[in-house]
Amino acid sequence: MIAIFGGTFDPVHFGHLNMAQQCVATFKLHSLYFMPCAIPAHKAAPGISTEHRIAMLKTAIKPYSQFKLDLRELKRSGPSYSLLSLQELRAENPDTPILFLIGMDSFNNLDKWYQWQTITSLCHIVVYQRPGQNCDVQGELKNYKQQAMSNDISLLNEKNGGHLYFLEGKQLDAASSTIRQTLKKSIKKSELLPDAVSHYIKQHQLYQE
Repeated sequence: MIAIFGGTFDPVHFGHLNMAQQCVATFKLHSLYFMPCAIPAHKAAPGISTEHRIAMLKTAIKPYSQFKLDLRELKRSGPSYSLLSLQELRAENPDTPILFLIGMDSFNNLDKWYQWQTITSLCHIVVYQRPGQNCDVQGELKNYKQQAMSNDISLLNEKNGGHLYFLEGKQLDAASSTIRQTLKKSIKKSELLPDAVSHYIKQHQLYQE
């Protein structure tokens, strides 16, 4: 089993690390790959450089032996479509189940993603729920949820993709956008950031007005 966790990670915070840890523990994974995107297809481009985001990710995941980086989206030009990365991963690992870890806010908008139904055939979607978030889906996405949802991890091990799993566990209410706002207004470090990331942000004076 391979797990991929995509995002802008602008900046990476304890919410991301918690989500990844829960996924590793639940599925007993040997490795989980953080895949930072270059130009997100569904949200504003990151306000800081790619180099800074990679450096913060490296320092944040260092204490965790299972966490690794996959930088393929940063080497590609154009928008970071998850489809392209998953097609590449599937070609590299034709017989391995792939888990694609996303948050509930992303899942609620999955039907707006580029060729989303092809994505769901290439991997298992694993959705992590933050406090106060609800699953709110309609139409074809609702149909997919009803058909694909499973609580049986052995089923996800047997098939390469196609299932949907809602990951339950300890929840941290952390959002990069809120952290960026806090850092703009205050020199005080955010409790939602690992110390090494806080130190890096301070050292390079990131997210300041």
